[in-house]
Amino acid sequence: MTQPSMDKASIIEFSNTVRDRLYEETKNRAANYGIFPDKIQDVDKEFEDSIVIGAMVFNRKIKRQREQLVREVREKGYDQLIDEVTYTWFNRFVALKFMEVNGYLPGNVKVFSSNEVGKTEPDILSKSLKLDFLNIDRNAVIDLKSAGKDEELYKYLTLSLCNYLNKIMPFLFENIEDHTELLFPDKLLHTDSILRDINSIIKEEDWKEVEVIGWIYQDYINPRKDKVFADLKKNIKISKENIPAATQLFTPKWIVKYLVENSVGRLWLESNPNKDLQAKFRYFIEQETRPCWQR
Repeated sequence: MTQPSMDKASIIEFSNTVRDRLYEETKNRAANYGIFPDKIQDVDKEFEDSIVIGAMVFNRKIKRQREQLVREVREKGYDQLIDEVTYTWFNRFVALKFMEVNGYLPGNVKVFSSNEVGKTEPDILSKSLKLDFLNIDRNAVIDLKSAGKDEELYKYLTLSLCNYLNKIMPFLFENIEDHTELLFPDKLLHTDSILRDINSIIKEEDWKEVEVIGWIYQDYINPRKDKVFADLKKNIKISKENIPAATQLFTPKWIVKYLVENSVGRLWLESNPNKDLQAKFRYFIEQETRPCWQR
């Protein structure tokens, strides 16, 4: 009754690689808007529809998004904010990859890869004008394609898909806030980007196992969990932000089945004997039936 085993080493490599690269990318994106670990750069000039920071001019939308980012940094602190945004995009990308491989995305759209063998450009980009279910601005898509702004178009389409999925699965795809959108990873279409890691590190057959998400999450938080327990040895209390990392542990599917079959399953069979049903319980343990006076 052995379960098909996933390549756990590749899952650890994936979690570490994508987490660390996303973390650095999030910091780089924040720095692009004048947000650093030790300071928030002042706006040099501010207009109704734009701001100027250094030699960079940002439009009205980015102005609004940066204002929220600054508020979040001042309220939560730089490190916590970067951690939160990193995890948000890590979580989104893992969910999208799992759904893509299993054919769960609307229109069977490919976000990170293509149905065409040997093609590196994601289908969501090459078929951007055929994604009617996303309710995208076709004129904006045409303008971006005509201008060759593929990175900007890819960001627009990916955000549109996440917002569409929010309406269907709000428990998984929460609303993307302004500051989170602002820190969307840059240059994802480059050959050495995070997309390459998402597509190559974990085998496609492992992405088809729902357990892969649990293992990825556990490996994602392992460094934080290790730090929490190391701090406890130094009498440093666990902060509320680190409670999940210290207490959450992924439970493999076979353990869940074992527990359910030998608890709820057993109670059901005792009241409703059914040999066919019992035969389907892979982890059910037969117990001796003895007179009550012998127990």
